[in-house]
Amino acid sequence: MPEIPITLTLAGSDSSAGAGLQADLKTFQHFRTFGLTVPTCIVAETPREVRSVHTLPLSVVRDQLDILLETYPVAAIKTGMLPTAEIVELVANRLSSRPEIPLVVDPVMIASTGTPLVPPSAIDAYRNALFPRCQLLTPNLDEAAFLIGESIADRDAMERAAIQLANELRMGAVLLKGGHLHGPECADLLHGTGIHQWFIAPRMTTAASHGTGCTLSAALAALLALGRDLPGAVAAAKSYLGETLARALSPGGIPMLNQGTTFDLEDSQTAPTPPPDSQNKQLFPCQPPAAS
Repeated sequence: MPEIPITLTLAGSDSSAGAGLQADLKTFQHFRTFGLTVPTCIVAETPREVRSVHTLPLSVVRDQLDILLETYPVAAIKTGMLPTAEIVELVANRLSSRPEIPLVVDPVMIASTGTPLVPPSAIDAYRNALFPRCQLLTPNLDEAAFLIGESIADRDAMERAAIQLANELRMGAVLLKGGHLHGPECADLLHGTGIHQWFIAPRMTTAASHGTGCTLSAALAALLALGRDLPGAVAAAKSYLGETLARALSPGGIPMLNQGTTFDLEDSQTAPTPPPDSQNKQLFPCQPPAAS
């Protein structure tokens, strides 16, 4: 039986399945890695409304994480919503003894309005415990601005912010996502030791933006699990995210990313080559087959 890389997400559960650990699993599946999950909270939401958030007990999160790390040879990990300082510290503590596992941290801590989503104690725990352990931090501009204490209004400010974050937070690298800037392009900056590279893509006009951060960070974790270096992983993950946007779905009339489709991309490096008998087959078709 062939081996398959194993990826793990610690994140919230999104009942609409557009973000959180559901988006992560669909993304892991696209890249042909086997996804494990540690839910940290249960969120009653759709892309239009967040109705309630229930944080899981620390013991439940701990037992899930421990049994998975004890049982499976995890190749890469990503974190999404870690809603309390105790959960952040637990994750940092458990992973401190597993430095060989690449860790991608999506710092889900600030709403687009600037309102904190987690208490100050959790943000301190991120800074002091988890950020120094991660190989890649993936903040958007609002999260990065909160962390450095100043606004980020253009690409020059992004340069300064990425360098400041990498230096102050002692992490491996930062992928600063510039999608919130105005203009015809979306520019992301990867900065770390020996790396300083821009990734530019045309801006897409779409309402299907729910879960983009989760999807990108999950793709990065999957690609690191497959052995890709950071610049290559970022390029392939951004290509995949563009496809999920371009091929967005509309279940119930609500625009949603299409993470579940196995795309026939021109860049064959976005995923391993499938077995010969699965060539050109879509595991999760964009559209249902026509009625006969």
